[in-house]
Amino acid sequence: MSMQFQLQNSPVDIISSVRFNPSERYSSFLLASSWDTTLSLYDTSVENGRLLTRVDCVAPLLDCCWDELGRSAFIGGLENRVRMVDLESGRCNVVGDHDDAVKSVLFHRQSGLVVSGSWDRTVQLLDCRSSSRVHISRQPHKVFSMDMTGNLLVVGMAARAVHIYDIRHMAEPFQRRESSLKYMTRAVRCIPTGEGYASSSIEGRIAVDFFDASPDVQAKKYAFKCHRAAEDNMDAVYSVNALAFHPLHGTFVSGGSDSLVCFWDFKARKRLRQYPRYPGSVQALEIDSKGSALAISYGGDVEIGLEGNTAGNNGIVIRSLGPGEGKSKV
Repeated sequence: MSMQFQLQNSPVDIISSVRFNPSERYSSFLLASSWDTTLSLYDTSVENGRLLTRVDCVAPLLDCCWDELGRSAFIGGLENRVRMVDLESGRCNVVGDHDDAVKSVLFHRQSGLVVSGSWDRTVQLLDCRSSSRVHISRQPHKVFSMDMTGNLLVVGMAARAVHIYDIRHMAEPFQRRESSLKYMTRAVRCIPTGEGYASSSIEGRIAVDFFDASPDVQAKKYAFKCHRAAEDNMDAVYSVNALAFHPLHGTFVSGGSDSLVCFWDFKARKRLRQYPRYPGSVQALEIDSKGSALAISYGGDVEIGLEGNTAGNNGIVIRSLGPGEGKSKV
């Protein structure tokens, strides 16, 4: 198999999320949610990939995730609902409702609950077995991105707000923070070791923060400029749309509206690698559980509307990662 290849039969509109299967046996299976209202399942273990199934949904999708066993998927989007998708039959069952678009969906493996974050300023815990709401947490602003590590849930919102919850005690966040970034949050992703999280903004910056509130640890947090370029004697600044951590090395990749993907060593505060430019704005990233493959979705930009987001302008690239690729050099 070549170093990288493009999946055949890509969705025809912006690909909002890509998620590798969490199980070891099916780790090459990739979910892709799209603004064209479809959820696609690919086998990326073969050259150019193989489309296994495509489910037509009601409205544009903004996020997707797997269940614990990697047999079903959960989706959210502009329908304002969370649905569980049986990937064999294509059947979609409603497991939760919001009053506005569902921006982020996660599956908490320890409890078996689905976590959904919405533009309606709520985070909900949903029991997919009974299709019932276990808890609802009111937020001060729209939810833009969420991620979990263990029992810790990080919620990135509008107005630079970040709330951190223990998912077992959702009545109140145990930490309320203001983002280190000065502009709108695009993505938050937790460090695999559980020590903190990275976040990105529309203004070409990434911040690294830590959960431990002690002054010594908080002194280690920082933010840095990235996905910028000198164009016509000006500093062009691009949105950093996606982040993904390497599960083995602890480093992370970022993807931006400059069509570039970069590997970062957050402990050494260095860029490890920058890949050649992709055909469109990078919208989503994911590294499989083995650390052997990187999925990159590219295409039109949500911020510029529908112009240019036509069939053929959106795609998914699978890049093979060597044993040392993305490994810290320190």
